[in-house]
Amino acid sequence: MTNLHNAAEEEQLAHFMQRIERGDKIEADDWMPEEYRLTLIRLISMHGISEIMGALPEKEWVPKAPSLNRKLGIMAKVQDEMGHGQLLLRVTEDLLLPYGKNRGDIMQDLFNGNLKFHNVFHMETKTWADAGIIGWLVDGAAIITQTNMLNASYGPYARALQRICAEEVFHAQHGESIIMSLAEGTEEQKAMIQESLDRWWEALLMFFGPASKETTGSSKQDLTIKYKIRSKTNEEFRQLFFDKYVPRILSLGLRIPDPTIRFDEESKLWSYKQPDWNEFKKIIKNGGPRSHARLNLRRSSYENNAWVRDALSVKVT
Repeated sequence: MTNLHNAAEEEQLAHFMQRIERGDKIEADDWMPEEYRLTLIRLISMHGISEIMGALPEKEWVPKAPSLNRKLGIMAKVQDEMGHGQLLLRVTEDLLLPYGKNRGDIMQDLFNGNLKFHNVFHMETKTWADAGIIGWLVDGAAIITQTNMLNASYGPYARALQRICAEEVFHAQHGESIIMSLAEGTEEQKAMIQESLDRWWEALLMFFGPASKETTGSSKQDLTIKYKIRSKTNEEFRQLFFDKYVPRILSLGLRIPDPTIRFDEESKLWSYKQPDWNEFKKIIKNGGPRSHARLNLRRSSYENNAWVRDALSVKVT
């Protein structure tokens, strides 16, 4: 009986991988191997929580934005990011059903440190230029990774990304507008951009994750490629980021805070100084400059608004 059961499972897995190779879309109620389900849960829950936590650094600048138009712009962006998070957590909830878990469990995983969010959202936003850098370069980095997954094998995630990527383009334009205004301003404003870029550069490189599993002892990126959730590696994403943004940064008269960075004409790759990956591990384990403050804010908001969730869960008879 065990051999028959194993043979049936192997046949089911082979059929599933044939669907993946054909480019079929896997839906929430389709059979899927647990490895695929868990890979999706880790990826999409981290993405969703990162959208929510990523709104917090910019939220800090809503009352301090330099004009009414800028306040309205950054408020709209914060609202969009929160909406992206809610959309992605809803996608994750469907995947969690076989385990008897829901969104509340996702939030508890965040609060107890079992669910990580992007390293960049643990950082401080000290100046208005930081709001521009987040919109222009952080969201620009996100667009590079997310557009690569628009054809992800998991249908609900791919469809959610269609909306998210369209809105992220506007977010990047919003950030670029801030940076361009400062770049055309006073010497002090130009210096503000350079100081911000200097602080954010290493975090931007870390955004894509380490180049290989040898760096982390993990093969998560290999699994996402195996199951055609994405098609490029962390390092390929980072190289695309350099291709797109290094020329734009230099065109504004800014300096890349890495004297070693250069483009190799033979390999067609950028060489650069690696960020401190030990620091990266520390940050994503909630050891960043603003990790605890932002987690405490998210936790208190979640607890203070428990009555809303309770009210919505009451069945009307």
